[in-house]
Amino acid sequence: MPVPDRTTTRDLWAAVHAERAALVDQLSTLDDEQWAAPSLCGRWSVREVVAHLTAAASVGRVRWLASVLGARLDFDLHNQRRLAEHLGTSPQDTLAGLRRVVTSTTAASGHTPAWLGEVVVHGQDIRRPLGLPVTTPPERAEAVARFFVSRDFTVPSRTTSAGLRLRADDGALDVGSGPEVVGPTLALTMVLAGRAAFLEDLSGPGVPTLAGRLAG
Repeated sequence: MPVPDRTTTRDLWAAVHAERAALVDQLSTLDDEQWAAPSLCGRWSVREVVAHLTAAASVGRVRWLASVLGARLDFDLHNQRRLAEHLGTSPQDTLAGLRRVVTSTTAASGHTPAWLGEVVVHGQDIRRPLGLPVTTPPERAEAVARFFVSRDFTVPSRTTSAGLRLRADDGALDVGSGPEVVGPTLALTMVLAGRAAFLEDLSGPGVPTLAGRLAG
């Protein structure tokens, strides 16, 4: 049976801040080649993902709405414009921007688990291709996964998980029913966010279904 999520908003923001701080520490060790490396987030480089994270922590609801309307509901254009604002002239500028918003609670909506998901998922978009150590504990990823299976928000995560049982082998996450998918909480969370690279960390009869949905 699923374990109820009793995480408070204060807990979630503390987790967001811890995730940002850990990422800043790791980013401070990167060289120029690593900053320019492709991430797991579409066509964005590592540096562009970092600028996107800074933008997400800097744009409140009113400005976000104005930006989306200004982009004529083209969310890719909206994201690219806000990213460009925070890229700076060098990787050091980009990192300084993220460092400034480590403790920010600014967000485009009150869906705090989604903003934890923003930094957890994009953190792995950076760490995985660069081979950086994972610093996200399972309980933080679990809070994001529970949100993801509850609704399609910025990603079609509820649709992706429909008719499947997702069970973590490193924590309490056990949600859904149907063919089972088993693996680390973080890998389950990343697959819910559409990152097919993490399918290799999962096992169980439901994995082919997940793979087909991500490929589609």
